[in-house]
Formats: sequence, C-alpha cells, structure tokens
Amino acid sequence: MNYLHQFIFGIFPYIALSVFFLGSLIRFDREQYSWKSDSSQLLYQGQLRLGNILFHIGVLGLFFGHLVGLLTPIWVWDSLGISHSTKQQFAMAAGGIMGLICLVGLLILIVRRFASARLSINSTWRDKLLLIWLLITLLLGLSTILVSAQHMDGSEMVLLMTWAQHIVTFNGDAASIITNANWVFKLHMFMGMGLFLIFPFTRLVHIWSGFGAISFLTRKPQIVRRR
Repeated sequence: MNYLHQFIFGIFPYIALSVFFLGSLIRFDREQYSWKSDSSQLLYQGQLRLGNILFHIGVLGLFFGHLVGLLTPIWVWDSLGISHSTKQQFAMAAGGIMGLICLVGLLILIVRRFASARLSINSTWRDKLLLIWLLITLLLGLSTILVSAQHMDGSEMVLLMTWAQHIVTFNGDAASIITNANWVFKLHMFMGMGLFLIFPFTRLVHIWSGFGAISFLTRKPQIVRRR
C-alpha cells in the first residue's frame, strides 16, 4: 500500500500532466479537424442551453477555486490574517455552491445524452466516459464537504495545499504529506488527476481554444476598405 500510495500521489501526477500537455500538443498537430467541442445541438437541442450554462459556470468556478485555493502559498493567507479555519469555511461554501450548480448542469447533460436515442447513437464511448468520469469526480468533491465539516480547524486542508504545492515545485516528499488524509479526498484527487490524463483524448481539448481566444484582445484591428 505504501508503494501504491507513493505511485498515485507522488508519480502519477507527473504522468497525468505529461500526457495532458504532450497529448494535447500532438493532437493539435496531427488531428486538428477533431479539435472541437463536437456540439450536439443539431442532433437534439432540448435542454442544451440550460445544462451547458449551469455546467460551465460551475466547472469554471470549481477550476479557478481549486487553482487559487491549493496553489496560493500558505504564508500569503497567514500574512492576510485569514485563519485556516476561515479559509476552510469559505472553501466549503464556495465549493458547495459551485459544485451544486455544476452538478445540476451535468445531470441535465447526462440525461440528455443518454435519454435521446439519436444523440446516444451518435455519441462516442469517450463522450459517455467523460460525462460519467466528471460525475463521479464531482460527487466525490461534494462528499469532501461532509468530511471537512467534521473538523473545522483547517488542518487537513493545509495538508492538501502543501501536497499540491510540493507537486508543482517538484518536491519529492509530496506523497508522504497526505498519507493520513481521508480516503474521500484521496479518491477525489485521483479522479481529478485522471481528468488530466484523459483530457487529450476527449472533447475537452476545446478548452485550450477558449484560453487561446484571449489573444484576440491584443491583436491589431482588421482593416476593411470600401471599394
């Protein structure tokens, strides 16, 4: 179990991130015609707008919340006078709200994808796997709120922050930091890292295009001349 723990939380994150970056680059280079969100609106429009909006609001809130919450150095929170307990309460509230919004949207999209025979037939196994993977990851994330409510001192949250920061700084003892973390957190983390692993092989690659669109803000205006 020690070797498995070391692999999952000390080595697997780098495997997932390597596949995430290199796989995305290779797919963009070799399969640009597949670089899209594969919108199903033409096949079946029902509930697409509501599910899409709720899902994207929730998932973007969760992504940036995790990014800031896990990777902001602990000394920054301490210097701002924000206690670990207060940060945990805020994380639970914000994560719960965004998680529920995301869950409602995701359930709408799942029902829509599987209930429509026309849409289901035209969906790949990767589309369906992605939806189920996201659902399990999200449910585990919401379950961590119940676990966190049992200890409001923020101690376990600090361990998770330290682990994430050790991973991104290539510190070799990252896995040992969360040895005693609750299994719900560990399973949620594994599923979350798995999303990075399957990312290049799914429609999620269109996220890169969303971030790339920011570059349009700095582009020179297009000159259009009259005849």
